[in-house]
Amino acid sequence: MPQEIKKQTIVIASILKPVDDTRGFEKMAASLAGLGHQVFLIGQPGKTPDSGHPLIKFLPLVPFKRLSFSRALASLWAAQKIHQVKPNILIVNTHELLIVAILNRILFGTRILYDIQENYAQNILNTDAFPRLIRSSLAGWVRLKEKATALLFHHFLLAEKSYEKELPFLGKKYSVVENKVRRPLGFERTPDPQKLKLIFTGTLAENTGVFRAIDLAKRLHEIDPKVELEIVGFCAQARTLRGVKRYIENHPYITLIGGAELVPHARILERIASANFGIISYPLLPYLTNKMPTKLYEYIGLELPFLLTNNRPWVNFAAQFNAAVVIEFDQIDAYRTLEAMRTQPFYSKGMSSADHISWETEEMKFVSAVTAPLP
Repeated sequence: MPQEIKKQTIVIASILKPVDDTRGFEKMAASLAGLGHQVFLIGQPGKTPDSGHPLIKFLPLVPFKRLSFSRALASLWAAQKIHQVKPNILIVNTHELLIVAILNRILFGTRILYDIQENYAQNILNTDAFPRLIRSSLAGWVRLKEKATALLFHHFLLAEKSYEKELPFLGKKYSVVENKVRRPLGFERTPDPQKLKLIFTGTLAENTGVFRAIDLAKRLHEIDPKVELEIVGFCAQARTLRGVKRYIENHPYITLIGGAELVPHARILERIASANFGIISYPLLPYLTNKMPTKLYEYIGLELPFLLTNNRPWVNFAAQFNAAVVIEFDQIDAYRTLEAMRTQPFYSKGMSSADHISWETEEMKFVSAVTAPLP
């Protein structure tokens, strides 16, 4: 561990993510609080009322819809809470708080870091989160803010290694801190061997593959009625959620947990523990293929076999553990898939090489980036 350092007051601030977000709370805040730092988390109200740790405090924002006037005010609400705390170190994970962070450095000498969890400009251009007419100008505005403020940030944290090449404003002051798994103490999987329960976790959207997962479950269930599907996650867009509900209507073997509501990570872990297989069904869109899905680390770290989109980097990674059945989602061979699910020896290579998928491998890089003395 790093040498003894002065205990700091640290804020991890978001606009859309909940205060009990897995990366911000369970990984980053827990690592910092474990070293004695006081950590405050700003974001949307979570499902966890209290952190359960004396050095981690939640400061939730007033809830708002993603496309609303209130969202425009959210940065001001976050800035007010940051000012109340007066942190030594401020970590922001959204472009909407870049100017807030810069002002805190200029006015109060705060150490500021930008935790880049998405290539935001690229996402705006390639998803339907915003109306088509404004996507190009909005993406340009986001990239302009990032470039204009980059020189004043002390450090960047990159959730994906691919961002090293994708983001032109980083310079050399960055650390890759991937979203690897922090396995809970005492976690055990207890699936029912008489079932074939599939699980799809995380954000529910077309570009995360939720409709492909539903289609797969339907195809498999036609052949084997033991196949079930649990969809566990939050859907930010009402139109997409309506589509999911219509698509699973009259299919009692498919259940939805969450949807319009955030799902606590503890609840997701509970459902993973009871599942036989996970599903990672991202479509092979150019802006996705070089990323490493968080649930790839999570499923492997929790030793859950899964059905995986045939994307070579993901397939090669999963092959180290015999963790996955690889699927061509555009031309599903349901019989071959079921046969592989029943007969393939998953995790037969053991987990001796699994250290590199755990958060502990990222923890020291993260703590050093946040607390190392300034040059």
